[in-house]
Amino acid sequence: MDSDRLYVIVLAAGMASRFGSTKQLADYEGEPLVRRAVRLAESVCAERTVLVTGNDWQRVHNACAPLQGFLVRNEEYASGMGSSISRGVKAVAGVADAVLVLLADQPLITTQYLQDLIGQWNGSTDSIVCSEFSDAKGPPIIFPARYFGDLTRLDGDMGARVVLETHQNNVVGLPCEAAATDIDTIEDLAETKP
Repeated sequence: MDSDRLYVIVLAAGMASRFGSTKQLADYEGEPLVRRAVRLAESVCAERTVLVTGNDWQRVHNACAPLQGFLVRNEEYASGMGSSISRGVKAVAGVADAVLVLLADQPLITTQYLQDLIGQWNGSTDSIVCSEFSDAKGPPIIFPARYFGDLTRLDGDMGARVVLETHQNNVVGLPCEAAATDIDTIEDLAETKP
């Protein structure tokens, strides 16, 4: 397995109902959250970056343009994160050996951490490599192609947790307290410091 066939899926389709506006466009250190996430993704995978949009998709896309990679619109975004993961994986399933799922609202994630995550994965065809934080496991997370079938069947707001639970014996965690910070409200954004 080759890291040149690793694709990053940036999830930026949500409705952000608790935030009160399009969270992906909220300013963090002088740039929209979504542009920061796409820039991170492109720093490790360049044109193998997939931006999954839904709610307010044109403005979200414009905030990141021009993309090195490509845009995928999830028409079912209102059903939750699972549908966005499914849509992103379907877009690259024919060419990717693995996907790295990255959320647009985790501003403390760094390029170095993504490189460490990729190094931990190291092309494994079996290991799901996830971030470990606050006694939890979650994104950023790398899924090899053998799990694409499970990922493309996701829907609703469960995200990929069910895939982690089903294949827990193949899950490898990498400590990352920065992954515990995700922006759900305006207050979260105000309290988040680099």
